[in-house]
Amino acid sequence: MEVIMALTVGGMVAGAVYLFLSRQYLRVMFGVILLSNAINVAILTVGRLTTGHAPLIAQGTEVMDQAAANPLPQALILTAIVIGFGLLAFALVLGYRAYQEMGTLDTGAMRVAEPEDTP
Repeated sequence: MEVIMALTVGGMVAGAVYLFLSRQYLRVMFGVILLSNAINVAILTVGRLTTGHAPLIAQGTEVMDQAAANPLPQALILTAIVIGFGLLAFALVLGYRAYQEMGTLDTGAMRVAEPEDTP
């Protein structure tokens, strides 16, 4: 199962890099979403994919007697999803505002704010 997940992460990262190379702002944002999801899947895979029981220790015992799912990667991924959603919402609103001002989402045409090089 880990090999399939690793290949999935590799495909998602390759797709994200392809989208990053585009000149369209919206495609770059889709690349950010895809890369964020690829990192989340990688963290989940590194945390070992187990179908064990809930990580609860019975009263009166000090260790677990069976394999259990690791809750730490799941907590990290949940935090990353919330932060990623906030970043995405901000970036999309910023892109919408830039489109209202400049009339385009082409990053090459958005270089209006940069000073021109004069020799």
